[in-house]
Amino acid sequence: MRSLPLKLLPGSDLRLSLEQVGRDYESSGFVLGVVGNLSRAAFQCPGSPQPTVLEGNLEIITLNGTFSPEAVHLHLSLSDGDCQVWGGHLEPGTIILKGADILIGFLEPENPLKYPSNNPKSSSKTRIEIATISDCPWSKRALRLLESSDLNYKIISVDSDSSFEKIKKRSGHRTFPQIFIDGEFVGGYEELSELKASRKLENL
Repeated sequence: MRSLPLKLLPGSDLRLSLEQVGRDYESSGFVLGVVGNLSRAAFQCPGSPQPTVLEGNLEIITLNGTFSPEAVHLHLSLSDGDCQVWGGHLEPGTIILKGADILIGFLEPENPLKYPSNNPKSSSKTRIEIATISDCPWSKRALRLLESSDLNYKIISVDSDSSFEKIKKRSGHRTFPQIFIDGEFVGGYEELSELKASRKLENL
């Protein structure tokens, strides 16, 4: 098993984000832990014909279950402003308020190239840096491209306003991912893909 920390930003849909993880990595896994809050929660109570929907400042207590490229099965429990606890099957429309940090575990894949890597291969000289944001499909594709190229690289996680401003000042760009080689900004996913196609990545 390998783990991957996932940071969801305000406004993210909790269930749809985890569905996207399974599709992006083409892997199955389960939720190991979560800390965060919600502005809206949608969950299916046992025996209820319709989902229950709550709104307000809602604290996530637990999130358990599994995901795959095809489906998710997740159970959510949360607390409202009166410390009343609610819970049921997680449904779409559950929205992150200030943020959520989720640790997910991936089951061993048949194809190791589809496996997400939190700890890129160590090297005394890492020439490639990649700045990414969570829930960005192009960032995930770029990471998979680097992993499949068997390259050493460093991940810069952009997960706050300050880290965003820092990387924007460095590159002069607002879109992600952002690729740096030998400290110089070279572009995003398309430019990285072109380097891969021209076999120039192999020399890095």
